[in-house]
Amino acid sequence: MIVFEKPKALTDAVLHYCPGCTHGIIHRLVAEAIDELDIQGRTIGVASVGCSVMAYNYFDCDMVQAAHGRAPAVATGVKRSNPNNIVFTYQGDGDLAAIGTAETVHSAARGENITVIFVNNAIYGMTGGQMAPTTLPGQVTQTSPYGRNVETVGYPVKICEMLSQLDGPAYIERVTVDGVKNIKNAKKAIKKAFQNQLEGKGFSLIEVLSTCPTNWGMTPEKALKWLGENMVPYYPLGVYKDKYKEEDK
Repeated sequence: MIVFEKPKALTDAVLHYCPGCTHGIIHRLVAEAIDELDIQGRTIGVASVGCSVMAYNYFDCDMVQAAHGRAPAVATGVKRSNPNNIVFTYQGDGDLAAIGTAETVHSAARGENITVIFVNNAIYGMTGGQMAPTTLPGQVTQTSPYGRNVETVGYPVKICEMLSQLDGPAYIERVTVDGVKNIKNAKKAIKKAFQNQLEGKGFSLIEVLSTCPTNWGMTPEKALKWLGENMVPYYPLGVYKDKYKEEDK
């Protein structure tokens, strides 16, 4: 009897992510949702620019590479050209919340029937650990060596809170993957986001708070602890919008 195995929606490629990076966990959760909903053959993923730029090597489905920040726009075109496809984007905060802010906001405002997986580790990972739009106040990065000064660079962008004010989105939730319980909750949210698309409910975004041990300058263990003690209080977990909640009951 098989108790545990690799999801069919993941390839056999070895992940390139740094030790302790939680991208691997999130990849698995997305793949498990695809498997359980039996949609692998009709799923198209849109890879962003960032640490997840090579997601096309890991998801065993059709993949498209988008220019930096443009994944929601590309996903919109793919979905509208063939509405039977299940289309998702996989984006980091430097991609989605910075150069891709406009594409994200307007895809959500239009209620495009796509699924967005937003990985927030509060830093630019691929390019060396610069301050990102989601970097916490006071957080030290390569470009904020004395900590993020909100008086000069402003406050972090809270994507879930912002998008939840729009009429277009169907489902917005923030989760994290720093422990078994939270990983299970993240899996449930990601699967629901795909299910919403299957049912034609519209735009769903799942923000996943993630770690970056390398650029945070921490061990994987300390990075998970830092996430729980610092990121979660600033970016509270939970459902920020669920337009069809009553209908689902």
